[in-house]
Amino acid sequence: MGISLGPNQYGKAEVRLVTVRRDGPVHHLRDLTVSTALRGDLEATHLTGDNHAVLATDTQKNTVYAFAKQQDVGEIEDFALRLGRHFVATQEKIHTARVTIAEHAWDRIPVAGSPHDHAFSRSGDETRTTTVTVREDLVRVVSGVDGLVVLKSGGSEFHGFPRDEYTTLAETDDRILATALTARWRYQGTGIDWAKSHREIKRTMLETFATKHSLSLQQTLYAMGEAVLLAQQEVAEVRLSLPNKHHFLVDLSPFGLENSGEVFYAADRPYGLIEGTVVRDDAEEPGPAWTDAVL
Repeated sequence: MGISLGPNQYGKAEVRLVTVRRDGPVHHLRDLTVSTALRGDLEATHLTGDNHAVLATDTQKNTVYAFAKQQDVGEIEDFALRLGRHFVATQEKIHTARVTIAEHAWDRIPVAGSPHDHAFSRSGDETRTTTVTVREDLVRVVSGVDGLVVLKSGGSEFHGFPRDEYTTLAETDDRILATALTARWRYQGTGIDWAKSHREIKRTMLETFATKHSLSLQQTLYAMGEAVLLAQQEVAEVRLSLPNKHHFLVDLSPFGLENSGEVFYAADRPYGLIEGTVVRDDAEEPGPAWTDAVL
């Protein structure tokens, strides 16, 4: 029986990075989780312990910190591109770098009706994300959002689904629709105003969620992805993951009370997870944008 080393050989590091830029009394806070993954000719270290091609995670970590000091982080896509290009250009044995960044949002604490100069509060679980893959012959940028919780209390139905002896769910033409949105969108090119694009994509998805009369969460998913592609020509495809955050009417009849869609309980388990991809017919090939298998 032969034994050989598989294709996915990486050196990875993960860093929590907080920067404070001080413009006089006003401070600007950035809070990032930065993950770097470097792939190249790493067979020797796995088979013999020869580490001549290994860029230590210590070096990767310190590179992130040094780059944050030498130049303002800026948009997370640009920061990831700078890091990825640096690793590929400076390490002879490394041919691919993947840099993933999640940005954790903070809001200024209001004091007497005005935002404080240097005091902040976390603004929830939502994070802005990007994954940049740099190879000697190409670059791919996938950005997105995690944990964007949305709910609408009307304009949603669910009926006409198959029923058998195990079905207890009642059909409805008026339900609460809620989800915690995870979205990823793949860009075509890099000369993009990342902040503006992110704002517009998020706005488009939220407006579509709010205004689309939904017969299923799947229908809403497609409508949101389609709206992004129609509005943002720089986006090749959108991948969405939507857990259905169920809200069920509370039975108040034992207490002689009628519940006409006013009192619900939110169930975090079990739930359905709806996932899908909406892609342009003429989109460029994703290459290594999504998967390690093609790095």
